[in-house]
Amino acid sequence: MTDIDIPLPSLTGRRAVLTGGSDGMGLVIAERLAAAGAEVVLPVRNRAKGARAVETIRNRVPGARLELHDLDLSSLASVAALGDALRADGRPVHLLINNAGVMTPPERQTTADGFELQFGTNHLGHVALVGGILPLLTAGRARVVTQVSIAARSGRIDWDDLQAERSYDGQRVYSASKIALGLFALELQRRSEAGGWGLTSVVSHPGVAPSNLLAARPELGRTTDVPAVRTIRWLSRHGILLGTVRSAAQPALLGATTADPQSDRLYGPRGLMNLGGAPTAHALYRPLRDLDEARRVWEESRRLAGVTLSA
Repeated sequence: MTDIDIPLPSLTGRRAVLTGGSDGMGLVIAERLAAAGAEVVLPVRNRAKGARAVETIRNRVPGARLELHDLDLSSLASVAALGDALRADGRPVHLLINNAGVMTPPERQTTADGFELQFGTNHLGHVALVGGILPLLTAGRARVVTQVSIAARSGRIDWDDLQAERSYDGQRVYSASKIALGLFALELQRRSEAGGWGLTSVVSHPGVAPSNLLAARPELGRTTDVPAVRTIRWLSRHGILLGTVRSAAQPALLGATTADPQSDRLYGPRGLMNLGGAPTAHALYRPLRDLDEARRVWEESRRLAGVTLSA
């Protein structure tokens, strides 16, 4: 499969915040936004890695406007500190892409606040970020793009064991974290419409590509790549079924910049089973269609994250 780069409109004068922008598809998204003229704010967990990403982008996009901040999505205090810094700066945010995440630690781990690591990082960290900069998002009439996963097409949120304390299965909990995040993003759109907040919230997913999510991550207790990684890399390299890191970035870019955002659809690859290919808007996965579940996710998440979520 050849690499894909959809055309982007001019983003000059726009301020974009992107989590997970220091490597993989996030780095591609950051580079494309910068090349289109956006000022890109990169909140990163690893400052040295973030600095290398900034250098890479500036080598490719001379004059790129980039700003590094510290952010650990597994710490609500860290998320709050970023929100404080951005609000103190006072400038509207026109685009937020919730892209960062962790996937399938072999053993259950917890965040700094005691939540299961995937639920706390992938979901609650981004909920807290939205809550922390909501005034800036409404001021910028922002587009909010939230990355879920094909893992969100099946599974459910186990409300009786939300933090996987009684039973932990990494893939099941990962799916639940992405379902919760997608439901939150869709409810954000409904709340914005009802309350006149002026922001637009859409959901995207990258398909399957050779990212670092399943690679060796000693900090997650995974000392080697998961067995599927070698197959994913081979299929991607030979253009069979799956996407590349670059093509995987395109659905989020489409959701971020399309002139006709579709909040009742899911931006993802158009190929077989939405695994790879050019980006398109397709039907929401079934677990993301439950309005009652979305409202429950909204209320429980804002309580757990300690944010008000009101414009």
